[in-house]
Amino acid sequence: MPKNSLSYRDAGVDIDAGNELVERIKPAVKNTMRPEVLTGLGGFGALFELDLNKWRNPLLVSGTDGVGTKLMLARQLGRHDTIGIDLVAMCVNDILTSGAEPLFFLDYFATGKLQLDEAESVITGIAEGCRQAGCALIGGETAEMPGMYRDGDYDLAGFAVGAVERSQVLDGKRIETGHQLIGMASSGPHSNGYSLIRKVIEVSGAELDDRLSADGDNPTRLGDALLAPTRIYVKPILELLKSGHIDGLAHITGGGLTENIVRVLPGNLGLTIDTRSWRRPAIFNWLQHNGSIGEQDMLRTFNCGIGMVMLARKETVEGLISAAASHDIDCHVIGEVTHGNGSQQVQYL
Repeated sequence: MPKNSLSYRDAGVDIDAGNELVERIKPAVKNTMRPEVLTGLGGFGALFELDLNKWRNPLLVSGTDGVGTKLMLARQLGRHDTIGIDLVAMCVNDILTSGAEPLFFLDYFATGKLQLDEAESVITGIAEGCRQAGCALIGGETAEMPGMYRDGDYDLAGFAVGAVERSQVLDGKRIETGHQLIGMASSGPHSNGYSLIRKVIEVSGAELDDRLSADGDNPTRLGDALLAPTRIYVKPILELLKSGHIDGLAHITGGGLTENIVRVLPGNLGLTIDTRSWRRPAIFNWLQHNGSIGEQDMLRTFNCGIGMVMLARKETVEGLISAAASHDIDCHVIGEVTHGNGSQQVQYL
């Protein structure tokens, strides 16, 4: 028996620090609120009232994800202000592919020992991602678990819930041969392939402060390129969907271009992709060269500069590309839908 009584703090969990974190993040969370949110932070559950004047026959769409080992680079660089944007992006971009508008988001932050400044930076980034996506950060969980994580380590997960009118859901049924693939530019590797990325850094002996490319007086550093937050496509895509010309959307995540676009195709169709149709950002060329990565592995692991793909009829392509440009997103026609070819659904030119 211990001679002195023990407390939760003695076990490594600081309840007061957790309470202080909630107070610190309240202003950032407040900036994400939507009128449908009925409760603030601190309750056991969050209430959200679906506006039935806006939605006639809505379907709810949900998605969950994490950030993966990109977290390890954030820790290595000591920069935690954008990793939360990545977390939101991975979830809201996924549910966007059904045509859904993200409504609210919840996060889970787990660590060995709560570092207030670091945690505040992470969750403020989550709030910024929600602001970009137009969804409310209505709750979350901060778990301090000594022994499960080493001091300084943390992990992130989250989920988003959105809504789409049943009549407007994107289910791939309108996609036919001849539909064009419109690739929307990514901001970098986004949040996929980072176990391979870290392996490339290891075997090449590269430093995160190494110059990736020269750009006048502002050279791009390797670490900056790798930590660039995942692009959130929600607001531009929701605007483009109003045209009725988008028949399918694919979020290019794990599996790259090879495995994600086919997920939205009817089973008897395939596609061709012309990899010469867009300029691959420098970070992907660096990874391929320094890791001696084969082309097929590049295309099956990374987005290679294309973060989202719209599928649309040929006569609507010009209008969609022009509309995306007004939102500062470069787009390129990167291929088209074809008849299926047995087990090989994707052919590269």
